[in-house]
Amino acid sequence: MVSVFGIRPSRIGGTELFARELSLRLAARNWESVLCFDCPPEGAVRQFLEAPNTTFDVLHDAWKFAAQPAKDFAAILKRHPADLLHLHYTGFLSPYPWVARWRGVKKVFFTDHSSHPEGYVAVRRPAWKRLLARALNLPLNCVVSISDYNQRCLLGRDLIDASRVRRIYNGVDLRTPHGDGREFRQRHGIPADALVVAQVSWMIPEKGIADLIEAARIVLDDVPKAHFLLAGEGRHRQQYMQTARELGLETSFTWTGQVHNPVAEGLYTAADVVCQVSRWEEGFGWVITEAMAAERPLVATRVGGIPEIVTDGETGFLVPRRAPAEIAQRLVQLLQDSALRARMGAAGRLAAERKFDLAGNLDSLMRAYGFE
Repeated sequence: MVSVFGIRPSRIGGTELFARELSLRLAARNWESVLCFDCPPEGAVRQFLEAPNTTFDVLHDAWKFAAQPAKDFAAILKRHPADLLHLHYTGFLSPYPWVARWRGVKKVFFTDHSSHPEGYVAVRRPAWKRLLARALNLPLNCVVSISDYNQRCLLGRDLIDASRVRRIYNGVDLRTPHGDGREFRQRHGIPADALVVAQVSWMIPEKGIADLIEAARIVLDDVPKAHFLLAGEGRHRQQYMQTARELGLETSFTWTGQVHNPVAEGLYTAADVVCQVSRWEEGFGWVITEAMAAERPLVATRVGGIPEIVTDGETGFLVPRRAPAEIAQRLVQLLQDSALRARMGAAGRLAAERKFDLAGNLDSLMRAYGFE
């Protein structure tokens, strides 16, 4: 099996966990697993992904609809003749399905991981686009949508028939132990007695960082011991740090940059509450499920697929996008009530076990592949 991931494997996150567990499932069936990324995995990430049946290869710019990636992809399939291909982060319209059939691949899968712009509404595409998309994707056996929201968007555009679309949620490895949150706090200079609000995301406007900073200003008036932990990189990180300084909030914020392995390093257990206050329409929300696995309550925006993950009032609170006052209100409510945090955290763990367990969701995917 060849799996193409059009990303750089720079950390141990949801995609890397999925790739490793998939390779192990294939190994149990005496299948070889070829993992293709935008660049070779290195260091601890490579060690994490390595297995006796696993080979690495590189497909640069896999997300581009262009001749060179298609040519490089054909070369990969020549090096690694495959029975099964699964495409991730490559774009819904690409030449890869036809290249795969030409190279003798028997089954071709594509997973739609896409998030959409703020306020996106899926509309039926013009007839010529529908015909083109259906022709390009004729070799696809199955399109996997990571949420009901993504499935509705895909079918709303009418670019593929519904019989070939299947919803399988992204999953979190519930067996992986979470690291020591106290050590994480100490390592990053966060006071041991602080009430920590964490968000793990790219530092970009779509993730609502500006809204969270404004909410923090309000929260700190009521909860002076609140501390805001923002983990991730992005082109706007320095701008957001400057905004926090200008508001006099510098000592109440910790900016870690990218955390290599947030689960194992104890990021989630260091937090009392986890946020995901995105502005755009999230396709899923891996961070949310990781927080639920760590029994942490959520404050998240009612966008995209997030309402399928967070049950408002049960596993956390849902708020409108671009609503710092409402974000702050819910954060204060949680930070001032440890029993509520514990109750919502426990409910979140149960929900993760029921709906977002990587092992169970991989069972569904293996059945879709045709393995019994």
